[in-house]
Amino acid sequence: MTGTSSSASSASAQHGLTDRLTRWARGFSGKIEDVAEADEEQVPPSRVDNAGLNREINRRRKLYQEIGDFLFAHDLDLTPLNFGVAHDYLTGANIGVEKAIRAVLMERGKITNGWVETLTTEQRSDEVTPESLATMLDKVEENLSHFTGLVQESRDSAKDYGAALQEQAKDLASTHDSEPILARLVNLTRSMVEKTRQVETQLRENQKQTHALKSSLECARHAAEHDHLTGLPNRRAFETVLRDEVILAQNNDEPLNVAFCDIDHFKQVNDAHGHDTGDRVLKFVAGLLAKISDDHCHVARHGGEEFVMLLRGKTAAQACELVDSVREDLATRSLVNRASGERMERVSFSAGIANVLGYDDPRTALKAADRALYLAKEHGRNRVYLAAEHD
Repeated sequence: MTGTSSSASSASAQHGLTDRLTRWARGFSGKIEDVAEADEEQVPPSRVDNAGLNREINRRRKLYQEIGDFLFAHDLDLTPLNFGVAHDYLTGANIGVEKAIRAVLMERGKITNGWVETLTTEQRSDEVTPESLATMLDKVEENLSHFTGLVQESRDSAKDYGAALQEQAKDLASTHDSEPILARLVNLTRSMVEKTRQVETQLRENQKQTHALKSSLECARHAAEHDHLTGLPNRRAFETVLRDEVILAQNNDEPLNVAFCDIDHFKQVNDAHGHDTGDRVLKFVAGLLAKISDDHCHVARHGGEEFVMLLRGKTAAQACELVDSVREDLATRSLVNRASGERMERVSFSAGIANVLGYDDPRTALKAADRALYLAKEHGRNRVYLAAEHD
């Protein structure tokens, strides 16, 4: 091992956003701002002076102005939903919202009220349980069974109608009095038309239910592949990305490196400041890592306080430099738990990096990166180590 560097659903959702907006306006937001960089001295509320109060008022006034400018620039209605999304985007409080808006702005340059509603639906944080998945799958099977029954019923009706028409045609050919037969044909046709309308109505309803189920299953899949707390892809999603990126790197003859990043002494953060603050620290670190992600750099939460990064198109040295820049950024910040006004110990992370294509298979590279991370921890933490190939 060699060290390369050292030290955002409809009514209920809108109601929730309204409450959040009210709390935020009063200065009691419980979002990621509770753990923020302290460029200026921050003290407990009981000792806040007029200068500090004025700075806070100016900060909130500036953010109000930025949110208003954002809503006006995109011609968005002044609703709690739009305000909340704009707030999450401008403050970086929600990684998923920030990345989604950046993507649509690059593609279309503007967002709409309808798009915000769709984004909010996709970003809803309802936990997907095995029971809810089973219920959705049962509903899919029920709809499929009902659809199959409708199709068979329609076929049987068409078959019966054809047979009845043939019988009436025979009677019409063998009699001179055609009026009764024509009347029966008219009634038969009316009956078939009515039956067809009923089947079409049922099929349309079935189609609506199927579309709703498809949307629910897509949301379930998204939830199953993303970490509920940070909004980052989870380990399951990362493994899929890893397979795809290995193929791309091999086909394009590009380097591919994997990095494990683990927050140092994270248990002490939870013990000293509580799990709520610990969660906000996780979100804060996740946000720093996510800022450097793109089509060639993928970040995921691997579990606990550990994150994993996959960097394609960068040499091992370049990957180390990029990860180390984030490490240094975090290590130089002074974080304050605004819930108590208490200044926190320095928060840092250690990292281990390995060249994926330098090993026989990706799993071996992951283990090598993990060993490099362990050595970084062992040798003082707050540093990035590169694994030697085939080590």
